[in-house]
Amino acid sequence: MANEAAAPARPSFGLTVLAVSLPMFMVALDNLVVTNALASIRSDLDATVQGLQWVTNSYILGFASLLLVAAGLGDRYGRRKVFVSGLTLFVLFSVGCALSTSTEALVTLRALQGMSAAAVLPLSLTMLTVAVPPEKRGVAIGVWSSISSLAVGIAPLIGGAITTGIGWHWLFWLNVPIGLIAVPLVLRVHAESKGAAVGLDPLGLLLGAAGVLALVWAIVDSSDYGWTSARVLGKYAAAAVLLVAFVLWERRTTAPLLPLRIYRSRAFTLTNLSSLAVYFGLFGSIFFLAQYLQVARHHSPFVAGLWTLPWAVMPTIFAPYAGKLIPKVGPARLIAAGLGLSAVGLAWCALISDPGTADWQMVVPYMLCGIGTGLIFAPSATVVVSSVQPQDIGKASGTNATVREIGSALGIAVLTTVFINRGGNYTSPEAFTDAVIPGLWICVAVLLLGGVVALGIPALKPPAAAPAPTKQPALD
Repeated sequence: MANEAAAPARPSFGLTVLAVSLPMFMVALDNLVVTNALASIRSDLDATVQGLQWVTNSYILGFASLLLVAAGLGDRYGRRKVFVSGLTLFVLFSVGCALSTSTEALVTLRALQGMSAAAVLPLSLTMLTVAVPPEKRGVAIGVWSSISSLAVGIAPLIGGAITTGIGWHWLFWLNVPIGLIAVPLVLRVHAESKGAAVGLDPLGLLLGAAGVLALVWAIVDSSDYGWTSARVLGKYAAAAVLLVAFVLWERRTTAPLLPLRIYRSRAFTLTNLSSLAVYFGLFGSIFFLAQYLQVARHHSPFVAGLWTLPWAVMPTIFAPYAGKLIPKVGPARLIAAGLGLSAVGLAWCALISDPGTADWQMVVPYMLCGIGTGLIFAPSATVVVSSVQPQDIGKASGTNATVREIGSALGIAVLTTVFINRGGNYTSPEAFTDAVIPGLWICVAVLLLGGVVALGIPALKPPAAAPAPTKQPALD
């Protein structure tokens, strides 16, 4: 009837994906964007080598320690509310980073940046899963994954370009206009949603955050102080005690932060194991291959970033197609194929890496790594959100994000240890390359092992209907 109120129009598919992907791109970018700016930061702030390491590590520590906590708070108080709060704080702390005049201030604000980013990354996937119809979920997650992959791949390029062109402070000022666009867009496009109506788990929040913090901190310190040093072993022991206490508490509490029932899903458990292998292999290798182009090939940070573009661009092409192929091929084959291609690409890099190797010879192996990455991320994210009950999607996403960060930190720490033990240094291109190659072979082995694990992931059941949002956003 003409006098009946029209139903509110559903936000377009593109806007729905963009609203959560833009903030996710920003926080993922900031994980690595300072890598090529460290030399400038050292000069401006008179930073020590240890201080520069903490400019990167403080973000990782803050980020990893609160991923589970943020997912739990989102389920309890509203995912959009926690997401927007984290996004707003991230932008404010970015301003603080840009205005920093000392290493100590920058490290502290980077840690706060990471803590606020923990509310953005996992909840972006949860909100996307809730917002799109089940039949479009694979494509939506494919696009989301391609944007995530792009952020990781082009971070060194953007960092090098901005640092060279206008200064490292602008790496953080860049987040301000992104935040000003993203916050109103999320509020306009995405409805509020929550998990199951259960109470808060404050002890679980404390034990989980402290346990992950101790574990990641121990991994980060391992390459600097030695894996068997008293300092590192003490942190590992503390992490073990805290995480065991966390699991025991989660088994008995009526409102757990991490429902252990999600690990009864073989698909969820195996996907997390393969994710650990992916991030160990890819982040560990990217960390050193980006430096190889500067140390062994004598490129500027910007030019080195340009040569890694084949790796960065391929996931944006292949991830959406991988999302579409999930119902036909199955996630196990796609993830295993992606891990296998990435392993072949890294093995190729290990075989030809040499100070005299022409840059163009690295393009094809970089492309293989990028294609492999594109085949992995979308199926992995789809399995994570589809193998648990709808009320557990947020916690499952937070768990997987935590596992990925642990894998990243572990990969970089192990390869750094190998690099140091093989006599690697930054003054001799030959010594640098010779020390990097054994680490690449370790990454190849880990990726192949992850591929074997991925083959055990069972086929997905038809996706469950997303839980109904508690409120429909106004569109006019």
